[in-house]
Amino acid sequence: MKEIGFFPAFIESYFIALGVLLGGSLIGGLASFLTGQPLLTAVYRLSTLLRIWAIVAAIGGTFDAVYSFEKGLFDGATKDLVKQLFLILSALGGAQTGALIINWLTQEYLSS
Repeated sequence: MKEIGFFPAFIESYFIALGVLLGGSLIGGLASFLTGQPLLTAVYRLSTLLRIWAIVAAIGGTFDAVYSFEKGLFDGATKDLVKQLFLILSALGGAQTGALIINWLTQEYLSS
């Protein structure tokens, strides 16, 4: 399998986290609607629960991230450590963007 460059991985990390959060929240909301629960409340609740999983899915699992940190700290490969930090920040940004979109759509934050 061919290794992709940093900038494509950075962009992919953002959009994977965004897609996991939006898709999981909306499809989960559909399931709650089919079971008679309030749709928008369920979508908002799921978006808060799925944030960490969107980040983990975007960075490719936690084991790769830990390996990159270990390599950066113990082998002196600070370039790999900085790259991994930027990928995590990109995934955080994608998850936060997805959460903001869900907040705008549901407007559940107004009732809290």
